[in-house]
Amino acid sequence: MPKLDKDKATQLIHEKLIKSGCSHENLEGITEGILDAEYSGIKSHGFHYLPIYCNHLKIGKINGNSMPFSDTTGSIIKINADNGFAHSAINLGIPKLINLANDQGIACMSIYNSYNCGVLGYHTKKIAMQGILALGFTNAPASIAPVGATKAVIGTNPFSLSVPYKGGIKILIDQSSSVIAKSEISVRAKKNEPIPEGWAFDSDGKPTTDANEALKGTMAPTGGYKGFGVGMLVEILTACIAGGNLGIHASSFAGEDGGPPSTGQFFIAINPKKFNPNYETAVEDLVDAIVKQDGARLPGSKRLSHYQANLDQDILINDDLFDRLQKI
Repeated sequence: MPKLDKDKATQLIHEKLIKSGCSHENLEGITEGILDAEYSGIKSHGFHYLPIYCNHLKIGKINGNSMPFSDTTGSIIKINADNGFAHSAINLGIPKLINLANDQGIACMSIYNSYNCGVLGYHTKKIAMQGILALGFTNAPASIAPVGATKAVIGTNPFSLSVPYKGGIKILIDQSSSVIAKSEISVRAKKNEPIPEGWAFDSDGKPTTDANEALKGTMAPTGGYKGFGVGMLVEILTACIAGGNLGIHASSFAGEDGGPPSTGQFFIAINPKKFNPNYETAVEDLVDAIVKQDGARLPGSKRLSHYQANLDQDILINDDLFDRLQKI
């Protein structure tokens, strides 16, 4: 199994993206996103996605020469991602978003005409590292049907919350509106591995453990109708408000059909100390109530600890994936 240090991994990502049509100006954000996913133990959003990104650059689903531009009014930032990587647009807006939150106490950033933003928590984490509490939302092509129905209406539509505390991050929540991220099913489908019951339905709306049949059907919402409700909240913020395509109009993040997905993201940034000078004490008490219990896990602690532990380690890529990357 090939092992790559950070420099070699970065070089590999850059080489394949550039050969596929990505400009040098758009390399930084997506490269950081892939590496962060690998270090955080989220392999499904790391190098696993690179061949898809490269293919979508080649066929025009991603504008590799995108030039995102922003418009700021008061504490509102609106960014047109120009159908490029969401990472480039988000990186353009984050410094302004943090400045506005520090000045006004709260600020919002909407992004439209955008491609997949990868791991949503990666972006909220960057904001929280500057002492600003961050809420992020992103929609996706429709893959979840309303409870009791069989036709997909919303995507897996995750939301993320990153909670700052004394120069670091204390809590990180990053969860989709589905029981599992669709990419986890895609990984298993490529290996012809079964999925646990309860993850997805086939095209007839029946529960399935066949990953390939699941990709033809719909994803199971987490918590039934409550998960669908969370997905609707995300859809309204990212499509109805931010201006991204509704999931029912967005093309696939994995397949080749259609043009750019043109989905959306929405971020809310809050300076907590503008609202409560005892913010950190309250966070500390909340965290203590969790971690003092045997067996309890603080949301995000596993991901954050993986990142710290893996940051100086080589990245392992399985042989099949490495061969696919070499052929790009």
